[in-house]
Formats: sequence, structure tokens, C-alpha cells
Amino acid sequence: MNESAVIEGGLRERKRAATRAAITAAARALTAERGLTGYTVEEVCERADISRRTFFNYFPAKEDAVIGHADEDMPAGILQEFIDGGSPSPAGDISPTLFRDLVRLSLKLSEDMEASEEETRQLIAVVKKEPQLILRLIGVTERREAQFARDVARREGVATDHPVVQMAVTLLSTIARKSSMAYFADGNTRPYKELLMENISAASLLFSQPFEQPETTVAEGQP
Repeated sequence: MNESAVIEGGLRERKRAATRAAITAAARALTAERGLTGYTVEEVCERADISRRTFFNYFPAKEDAVIGHADEDMPAGILQEFIDGGSPSPAGDISPTLFRDLVRLSLKLSEDMEASEEETRQLIAVVKKEPQLILRLIGVTERREAQFARDVARREGVATDHPVVQMAVTLLSTIARKSSMAYFADGNTRPYKELLMENISAASLLFSQPFEQPETTVAEGQP
């Protein structure tokens, strides 16, 4: 692929991302103003300056537009840097830098999260106003976590259901969720990155403690 094609592809993807973000912003603003039943898809299109056909190229319904797209949280450049970090290790072996690189990835993503703080607060507000959106939010979260598991597995050269891959996704997702809840809590004054590192350090300390797997006892009468 020549350089002009790469540039063209990048511009096209940025345009798509900008259109998707404009649709989501319009849907969230209208939901905050009127509630989910108080506006139509056509009004979202008018506010986002797109056609009805364009709207449905991006989202199947206005509820999905409010939540946003499952791919929005992971910039391609940051993700590729993370995946490339596992290349020195043989395929099938968990790289010794996986945890370190996961922490670095989380910190880089935290910068984007703080940059889009107002959008996140708006999403929290509309979900509180329209609790039926919670199921869709859970669905998007699950799709993001499934994709992240595929990305970690690709980096490490192992299957997606590898226990270390699954634990990495579960642990990082839980820490990010806990940190976000604390950051957006009423009265919080601490930076998100500080809360994130506090929780990562706590998890690291916990898992660094000595562990002896308990012996399993066989019940009487069992072979």
C-alpha cells in the first residue's frame, strides 16, 4: 500500500469517527433536553447535519447513538503500540512486560478519558435520566471487553480464552470502572490518573503476596 493510500485511509477513518461522534453528541444532548421519547431520529440528523441514511449507517437506533460505538475508546495508534510490545516474546508465551504495558496503556487511555470528561458526564446524566439505557451500555461494554481480549491475545500469540488474557481484561476493566466511579462521584477533587494508579498499585500489591494453592481433600468414599 502506497503512502497516499495510507493517508487517504486515515483521513477517511477520522471523518467517520467525527461523524459518529457528532451523531452521539446530538443524541445525548436531545435526550438530556427531552428524554428518549421526546425527539426523533430526524431531529438527531438535523442537529448533526447528516442525512437519515447516514445515521443508520452508523447506528441501528437512537438509543444506540446515545451510548456510542463500541470502538470509540481505543485509539488505533495507542493500541498498535501495545500490541507491538509483545513481539519480542515467542508466540504462545506470556510476555514478561504484559502487566507493565497494560499499565502504560491504561495511563494513556486515561488522558483521553480526562479530555472527554464532559462527554462522559453527559452520558452518565442521560443514563440516570433514562435507566433503560443501562442494558445497552452493558452490551457495548461487553463488546469492548471482548475486543480487548482479542487484542491482548493477538499481542501474546495465544487463544482469546487463555486464563491470563481473561484475567488481564477482567482486572483492567474492573480497575478502570472503579476509578471512573470514584472520579465522577460527587465532591471528588482527585485526578482520574491518580485514582487509577492507586487502584493498580493496590491490585499489584495484593497479587505480589505469597500464595500457596490449598490442597484439595478427597471426600470419604471417593476414589
